[in-house]
Amino acid sequence: MNSLGFARHGDKENSPFFEEYLVRLLEERDRVGLTDMIHEIDALMITVDPGHSIQYIAELALMTPYHYLVTLESESHWTHILRIDLESPDILVREVKDPNLRGIFRALNEVYPVGARKPNSRYMGEVLRVSNLHEVSRLQQAREFRFFSQDEVRKLELPGNLAVSKPSPYTHNIIAYLEREPQELRVYALGVSRIDNEVQAVYEQAKNTQAKLGVDQLLLPLDHLATRVYSQNRELAILEYLSWSSYYFWGAYNIHDQNSSTNVTKSVHGIPESKSPAKVFTANNTPYFVNHLEKLPSPTETFVRNYGPRLHHMAIAVRDGETQGLENIDYVVNSIAEQGKGFLLDVIGSKSEGLKQIFSNASEHSSLIIEYVQRFGSFDGFFTKDNVAVLTEAAGREEGVQAVV
Repeated sequence: MNSLGFARHGDKENSPFFEEYLVRLLEERDRVGLTDMIHEIDALMITVDPGHSIQYIAELALMTPYHYLVTLESESHWTHILRIDLESPDILVREVKDPNLRGIFRALNEVYPVGARKPNSRYMGEVLRVSNLHEVSRLQQAREFRFFSQDEVRKLELPGNLAVSKPSPYTHNIIAYLEREPQELRVYALGVSRIDNEVQAVYEQAKNTQAKLGVDQLLLPLDHLATRVYSQNRELAILEYLSWSSYYFWGAYNIHDQNSSTNVTKSVHGIPESKSPAKVFTANNTPYFVNHLEKLPSPTETFVRNYGPRLHHMAIAVRDGETQGLENIDYVVNSIAEQGKGFLLDVIGSKSEGLKQIFSNASEHSSLIIEYVQRFGSFDGFFTKDNVAVLTEAAGREEGVQAVV
């Protein structure tokens, strides 16, 4: 395995520190066998405030290809498992039962003015499949990465068969490892398993609506996950994630119009994004405290200052082609909008540019945005610079309004 044998894309210049440690960290990761033992993203973990999980599942069932599978009930949480199939990551929607429950993940929200409004609403992180949990954990601990103890995992009511990292100082996300062979089912050792009748009812209603609209066959699995971090933490967040995972640095583009950069990492194992989504990191080029001097846009830094470093959006791929005379992404967006779901802007991009994209409004349940992206023909990139600038600016307008405290 050679994690450095991939072509670099983009025009963003990185520091000598980044370029040196990118090589050293990935060479070491390959040498000790971590790259071979760490595989795809098996699941995403999201927590919502009390009373929000059922409607969030209804929202995801309408806007994405995900299906409700089962609910795991523990003492202080319900954890609802959503699945497309075993070739795509699950989503674990975790609801806190008691609004007064306090803990480390709530604390990560409460120091930020907008994040504090929904103290339990946050993206937690990813579960990565590994082939040898004991050895991967041992090697990572030898590299000074820290995990919750099994007793702490139990008290946090996370699945007991996971090795769970402490939250990142750069993204505030956790990484968990699950030992599983490719042909084995995903099992999460947590609580009592049951089908929740209320969840099942809203799920079935959403899927019936999705089928009636004709979008169920147009929505494909996750394409990428986009995290926003402080400007000074861009390179550190990327290097840290590459150290936890088996991803490589695909490249970075400078988005001058929005004073930011978009940085992409992908799996070295040659598997499609539908099985292991790309991880994108966005950061301002300059920190907030020079804005009054430079008079530059600062939507990304503003987001992080208001919500905290966290996942900003999940991108869902749309099947290439047309439906009823419209490109599929336009048909999907029109259909979803008719159900009362809002979008931050019109669909941008074109067939001649290679792709079209759009952001939804942020979910009132998770604060996450859904992006739809349709690629045309053989286009294999994640964006065009013009598209990213427009999307970033549109998201910044909404986040600026929400930031008024």
